[in-house]
Amino acid sequence: MKLLDGKAISAQIKEEIKAEVAQMIDGDIRPPHLAAILVGEDPASQTYVASKEKNCASVGIMSTAYRLPADTSEEELLQTIEFLNNDEEVDGFIVQLPLPKHIDEDKVIKLVDPSKDVDGFHPVNIGKMVLGEDTYLPATPYGIMELLKRYDIDTEGKHCVVLGRSNIVGTPMSLLMSRKSKPGNATVTMCHSRTKNIKDIAASADILIAAIGQPHFVTADMVKEGAIVIDVGMHRIEDASKKSGFRLTGDVDFDEVSKKASYITPVPGGVGLMTIAGLLLNTLKARKAKL
Repeated sequence: MKLLDGKAISAQIKEEIKAEVAQMIDGDIRPPHLAAILVGEDPASQTYVASKEKNCASVGIMSTAYRLPADTSEEELLQTIEFLNNDEEVDGFIVQLPLPKHIDEDKVIKLVDPSKDVDGFHPVNIGKMVLGEDTYLPATPYGIMELLKRYDIDTEGKHCVVLGRSNIVGTPMSLLMSRKSKPGNATVTMCHSRTKNIKDIAASADILIAAIGQPHFVTADMVKEGAIVIDVGMHRIEDASKKSGFRLTGDVDFDEVSKKASYITPVPGGVGLMTIAGLLLNTLKARKAKL
């Protein structure tokens, strides 16, 4: 078993971005600028936005966070988005999800200028991805594709099973893995909560991507000997032995599944860090599109 080390690969990507940004600055070109809108005080979202700011700073990307109270009206949020759409100094921005229940997420996503949609969620960018056109890919699938590419994982003709059908991970992941590219060219099966015989289907996978949102959903009997396992999940589990009182775990029972997998991503230290790398790559792309 070998680890697909998101920490090492994301560090490599960040060094590449840092070098490109430094060249921009040396040439008197403004560095990329990423903005984030955070509505409310969801702890996980706050941690994620803070991580984005820290990672931007580490590579020379400018970042701005708009922290709005939970009772912000939908209209106020839409006005903030319009402001960022029209701000020439902002190359890309994200609206941190989930949003408070009184705000329509679809309406929010659709208002974001597709040329600044570095999360890759806008219907225009999703459509371009489906057609195989150049666009901003959703950050998590983008990060996973980079991980597979940089480990030179052979995906052509392989059976890839994706557990989960979200618009953010499962669906785009299925499309990217099936598309004529490298990595890609796989035969893809997408499973979800209504899939019958999900364990048998998972056990037939050469490449298993777990994004089902349930801790330790994938057990050893669901994994074929020698399979490549990508764990997208991130969950806090109570653990009295830890100073924090919890530990992080994924959708995969790592201890048991790692005994059968040829490659596997750890949690933490796997896909989460590659998601940030994907966002930074998209932000650099947005800046370069203006040059």
